[in-house]
Amino acid sequence: MTATLDSTSDLTTEPLRSRRNHWNNQVRRHALTTPDRPALKFLGDVTTWSQLEQRSRAFAAALSRRGVQFGDRVLVVLLNRSEYVEAVLGANLIGAIPVPVNVRMSPAEIAFLVNDSGAKVIVTETLLAPLADAVAASTGAIDHTIVVGDTENADHLRFADLVAEDSSDLPEVDVPEDTVALIMYTSGTTGKPKGAMLTHTNMQAQAVTCLQALQTRPDDIGSCVAPMFHIAGLGAMAPLFYMGAVSVIHPLGAFDPNDMLDTLEREGTTSIFLVPAQWQAVCAAQQARPRDLKLRVISWGAAPASDTVLNAMNATFPDALNVAVFGQTEMSPITCVLDGADALRKIGSIGRVVPAVTARVVDPEMNDVADGEVGEIVYRGPNMMRGYWQNPQGTADAFHGGWFHSGDLVRRDAEGFLYVVDRAKDMIISGGENIYCAEVENVLFGHPRIAEAAIIGRAHEKWGEVPVAVVVLADGDDLTLAELEPYLNENLARFKHPKEIVIVDELPRNAGGKVVKPSLRASYGSKDAGLAN
Repeated sequence: MTATLDSTSDLTTEPLRSRRNHWNNQVRRHALTTPDRPALKFLGDVTTWSQLEQRSRAFAAALSRRGVQFGDRVLVVLLNRSEYVEAVLGANLIGAIPVPVNVRMSPAEIAFLVNDSGAKVIVTETLLAPLADAVAASTGAIDHTIVVGDTENADHLRFADLVAEDSSDLPEVDVPEDTVALIMYTSGTTGKPKGAMLTHTNMQAQAVTCLQALQTRPDDIGSCVAPMFHIAGLGAMAPLFYMGAVSVIHPLGAFDPNDMLDTLEREGTTSIFLVPAQWQAVCAAQQARPRDLKLRVISWGAAPASDTVLNAMNATFPDALNVAVFGQTEMSPITCVLDGADALRKIGSIGRVVPAVTARVVDPEMNDVADGEVGEIVYRGPNMMRGYWQNPQGTADAFHGGWFHSGDLVRRDAEGFLYVVDRAKDMIISGGENIYCAEVENVLFGHPRIAEAAIIGRAHEKWGEVPVAVVVLADGDDLTLAELEPYLNENLARFKHPKEIVIVDELPRNAGGKVVKPSLRASYGSKDAGLAN
């Protein structure tokens, strides 16, 4: 019988699988054309494109053999390393959905993600295995814990053993572009994390945006410094997969600008993204002891950059393309780009909207506001998430009026440059990490000695902003951070901890009973209001 287009699925899924535009097929392409070229580098270890395909296929087959199917969620609790990429690619090969986890979260926070996502598998590493075990014990939901590195727990599976298994029984699975590639959890204004469902189409839109904005080339050597559990980390890999460029993965830990510069020199890095505070330290260290660097593109974001930092970047790396990027997880993430040529004359701007994205600046009734007026920026485009995992109300709210609502209040000038003037979602950005006030407040409300609480941001020289807790006590006349710390450690990631606690008799409220945070910021948000460092 002659096969027709309608009957190909009865014979093989290969014609469908081969035309799919996602990162596994890109790895497959480079494994065929440049099999021995490096794909990943990590602490001196090199993974070629052929090895990356082989190891990700083996991991996919091992997951499938242990019952992981299309659409199942796989929690990834890892630091930056090559196996992170292999775990994500392997899960995606069979249509499973990786759920990256911020390793700084508390066991209670990660347990929520397990229960909400329905994950049955955790991929972790030796250092973080006790954390994963605590989560597995508290939820009772984990069937398999896979550990990168050594483990003394007989119930654990070793990642190295799984990728060494035969992959010949890997099932042929067609993974359409609208399949969810990642669930990236981001805290919501209600205090409960929401899982942004990012599809393969979203990640390819991100890749194309980066190719245009960062002028990515096949001979590039890109450094991945951002945590891979953030969209900034995995998103930065998308254009490198597309072009077959090399990804140098940097381990997480205390940032040392001299170590960073030595690595950039040794690896011949041509492109790197850092937050402004890191760039400030890198520029000072490079000027003190110059290295022979090959940097062609330097990019920054996650926090505003001062004219001092921008001038230092331009003076230290005069031949590099200087690009600022802005966005959010739900948009995969880049929505706006500011070229270095405009950065100083448009100081404070997040740039213009990228070509792949359509944006409007609107009032609460979804009417467009005039240039110079403040409104919320809303988006459409191929990099826009599918929605929030198992959260129809949150999704409906986010897409009210047919556009994705960013929560960012902005103004646009006559040239189309955008400026963020406030954050409607009441978020603090501290050292590049998002801290949602409602989430911290909800934890404080659970403490028996706290009757009311409000979190505000305070400017900080090193971190940009830090959270400050203004509380009304239920009993007693004093409560110190030291007394509160054990409770906070149990319920919140450390970077979310308030850096000061202010005791008041009552919180200021408006006629509707809502806390008047501008009043609190005026009283306690000053940089000089109590934090020395």
